[in-house]
Amino acid sequence: MSDILAENLSGKSVMGSDGTELGMLYNITMDLKSGRLNDLVVEPGEETPTRAIDYNRDEAGRFRVPVDRVQAVKDYIVVQR
Repeated sequence: MSDILAENLSGKSVMGSDGTELGMLYNITMDLKSGRLNDLVVEPGEETPTRAIDYNRDEAGRFRVPVDRVQAVKDYIVVQR
């Protein structure tokens, strides 16, 4: 995947590879020592079937999607489900 500026990811919708809309990108976590990106933090949409989504969640109920699950970034961020 080519380089993408973080500012271009702000406000992007996140979709599973199966077509399920997961929500909007809220934040990205990283390891401060190595600079490696860890997770996309996704705010679920109102109609997101949260019980059917198998990603870990933070204390606010947001999905934590491992960065290595990202398949494409275009109009949506597409992640492997």
